[in-house]
Amino acid sequence: MAGVMIITGGSRGIGAATARLAAKTGYDVCINFVRDAAAAERIAAEVREAGRRAHCVQADVGIESDIERLFEVTDRELGRVSVLVNNAAAVGPGRRRVETMGAEAVNALLATNVTGPIVCAREAIRRMSTKHGGPGGAIVNVSSASSRIGAPNLWIDYAASKGAIDTFTIGLAQEVAQEGIRVNAVRPGLIDTDIHLASGIPDRLARSEKLIPMRRPGTAQEVAEAILWLASPAASYVSGAILDVAGGR
Repeated sequence: MAGVMIITGGSRGIGAATARLAAKTGYDVCINFVRDAAAAERIAAEVREAGRRAHCVQADVGIESDIERLFEVTDRELGRVSVLVNNAAAVGPGRRRVETMGAEAVNALLATNVTGPIVCAREAIRRMSTKHGGPGGAIVNVSSASSRIGAPNLWIDYAASKGAIDTFTIGLAQEVAQEGIRVNAVRPGLIDTDIHLASGIPDRLARSEKLIPMRRPGTAQEVAEAILWLASPAASYVSGAILDVAGGR
C-alpha cells in the first residue's frame, strides 16, 4: 500500500484531481474541505470506487484547532499520514490593487495560505519524522507561478503568500532532510479550474492564453501528476525543489 495522503482543499480543482490520482496510485485519502460537503463526498466516492479508503473532514486550515482535528480524525479513520498535500488556498476577488486592500482581509488570506500550510506541516512532521518515532514521509506544497510574476493589478497579496510558500518549502526541506521527510512544491501557472470564476474573472483563461508559450491553460490533472511524482519513491532524491507546471511561462 502506498500509504495515507491528506489533501487540504481536496473537494475541487487541483485537490480533487490529486485525490483521484492518489487512489489510482494506491493511497488511502483524507479529503479536507471547508464548506461543500457534497463535493467532498463525491470525490470520496470516486476514491472508494478505485478500491481505496477515503474519509472527508471539514476543517478551515486558517484555524489551528481545525487543523489539529483534521490530523486526529485522519489518525483514527485512516492511520498515520505518509503524504501531506498543502493545497487549500484563499484568493479573494480578482483585479484589485494594493491601495484597496484592508488589513483584515489580507490577514485572513495569509492565515489560510501561509500559516495554515505551516501548521499542517507541523502536524505532519510530528507523525512522519524519524526524530519523533515516525517512518518518514513527504510534503508537497501547492504554490503558484504568481509568486514569480507578482500578479500586479490582480492579486498581489495572493502572489506574496505563494512567495512565502516557496521560501517555506526550501527551508523546511533542509530542516527535516535527515528525518526521513522530503518537502517539495509545485508551482502551477494558468490552470483550468473554477478559481477564476470564484474570484470574479471568468474570462481570465481566454484573455491570458496568449501569455503562455504553449498557448493553452493547463489542467488540474497535469498538476496532480506532478504532485504524485514528487510524493512518490521515483522522486526519492528530490527535496527542496519547486516544480513549475506553467506551460513554459
